[in-house]
Amino acid sequence: MKSYVAFLRGINISGKNKVPMAELKTCFEKLGFSSVSTYLNSGNVSFDSDVDDVKKIRANIEKIISDSFGFTVPVFVAEKESVAELLCNAPAWWGSGDKSLYDNLIFILTDETPKEICDSIGPTSADLEKTEIVGNAIFWTFDRAAYQKCAWWKRTAQAGIAEKLTIRTANTIKKICK
Repeated sequence: MKSYVAFLRGINISGKNKVPMAELKTCFEKLGFSSVSTYLNSGNVSFDSDVDDVKKIRANIEKIISDSFGFTVPVFVAEKESVAELLCNAPAWWGSGDKSLYDNLIFILTDETPKEICDSIGPTSADLEKTEIVGNAIFWTFDRAAYQKCAWWKRTAQAGIAEKLTIRTANTIKKICK
């Protein structure tokens, strides 16, 4: 049995794609997953499974969400251990706890590489934000006070890019990987 995390993209935002976490947990349990727990109201789920195929797990989760709630959402699934390993290899400037910074981890929902995604988004605002590719994810930190001036803050939300990503804060990632 392996432990996994799933991040659902675009649920419970501004009244759209409503998914109660208790119902989401029940959906995961119906798929045969155990030790299911959710964190926050934004589709962060940890669970255990005997299935050893991330693509199959993701497809099953996407299908049950569509069947249960009537809409589709992209889902990122990874072994919890691999996400925890990412955290161990985070850049020194990421996740420092500095309240003036906003630390995020970007997971890619397509077959594109992190470098291809970075190239699509373009350069960062040099003095306001930093990015670094580690494994199959992108660490991203920006200045909270100047977020509207940050190039990536605007571009990661643009059509053609936003649907390729799911972004989680440092605190969320650390909490769900415990």
